Amino acid sequence: MTAPSIHSKARHRTQGSVLIIVLWIAFGLVALALYFADAMTFEMRTSDNRTAGLVAEQAIDAGARYVSSVLATFATNGGIPNLTQYRAEAVPIGSAHFWIIGRDPSGAAGTEPYFSMIDEASKLNLNYAGTNALLMLPNITSDFVQAITDWRSSSSSGLTDIQYAPLNYSSKKARFETLNELRLLSGANVDLLAGADINGNGILDNEVDVNHNAQVQPGLFEYLTVYSREPNQHSDGTALTNVNNRAQLTLLLSTTFGVSRANQILANLTRRVRGSTNAVLNASAFTNPLQFYLRSGMTSAEFGQIAGRITTTSAAYIYGRVNINTASQTVLSCLPGMDMGTAQQLVNYRSQNPTALGNILWIVDALGVNSSIIQALAQGDYITTHSYQFTADIAALGPYGRGYRRSRFVFDVSGGAVQVVYRQDLSRLGWALGKNVRLAYVDKNAKGVAF
Repeated sequence: MTAPSIHSKARHRTQGSVLIIVLWIAFGLVALALYFADAMTFEMRTSDNRTAGLVAEQAIDAGARYVSSVLATFATNGGIPNLTQYRAEAVPIGSAHFWIIGRDPSGAAGTEPYFSMIDEASKLNLNYAGTNALLMLPNITSDFVQAITDWRSSSSSGLTDIQYAPLNYSSKKARFETLNELRLLSGANVDLLAGADINGNGILDNEVDVNHNAQVQPGLFEYLTVYSREPNQHSDGTALTNVNNRAQLTLLLSTTFGVSRANQILANLTRRVRGSTNAVLNASAFTNPLQFYLRSGMTSAEFGQIAGRITTTSAAYIYGRVNINTASQTVLSCLPGMDMGTAQQLVNYRSQNPTALGNILWIVDALGVNSSIIQALAQGDYITTHSYQFTADIAALGPYGRGYRRSRFVFDVSGGAVQVVYRQDLSRLGWALGKNVRLAYVDKNAKGVAF
């Protein structure tokens, strides 16, 4: 057998080398194809998520318009829309959905968010709450209360500015415009302002359970507002009856109860105000409707007939009243004479008597007319059953549970028309819709299930 020639061996080696080169080129091309395919897939997913985020943002804007419509329809004359009049959970907007994160009015601790609007009058007004009321808030210190009063007071001392000198700003010496200004105060920190509820949805998510009781411990943000005010007129712009004006009051009482009963009530008022039947009412006689009722000798049913038609001031707006129909146990406990036990008593009473909350006198029925708390509340204009400012904390998901976004709005209807007076993006705080929504919407996306 003849041995292969040198040329034949060289040719075989060359063919082998070419094959190896071709294989390497093929592998390289495949790798490049896979790389670009993966990059395109990643870009497609990024674009899809970006699109879902834009859809979610549009859903939030749609949710804000929806809330405006609800308030324009149902929040008239200080009324508070209830969940039979609007939807707050998984509201569909095209291929997206939105939720309105609220608080359970019963105060019950939950493991899932409660969905509703939040009444701003259910909180203490940061600009008008007194020192004693602020000191009743959980975990607050006297030093921080002093920092609040110094910040909002036009006459705070120069020592206050020394505290802020290292921060290169001074105390405002004017009213708070937003709650976020609290972050600027001396002594402010996350634990005090946000508590354990870092994402502000009212429940424990991934936050630390500080007290090991499976209940969220909120901070000051939960109990304070800067927005609560009531218009001191009827919804049609006509004036309320000032009970300190004898002529106005006489006309209202006579028209409502007849001349004879009106004269009895007027006699009670003059005797109680001045101690003489010949006295006349004057501008300083009554400072709030509860005080007027206690001096009038009227029945609660009689007062109920005129409660929505009277005032004790000529000011355009009344600021800082707390709505006793919606305030939490904690906020109620901050009112004059209150404690946590009495506040819980009021929460229980209103849950058991939902049809008896038309005006402020239900608190008299709950505590008794001779209660020292009632007498303390009558010394100032602290309480109401009307609300004109509402928070809608709107979170939304785009198609297939993607593109989570969240914004908080504050709406004001005290001027007649519905106005957005505050908006803040909260998406940075992370997921706030709870486990159930994640399971029902986001996890379905992982399985390719539409909703």
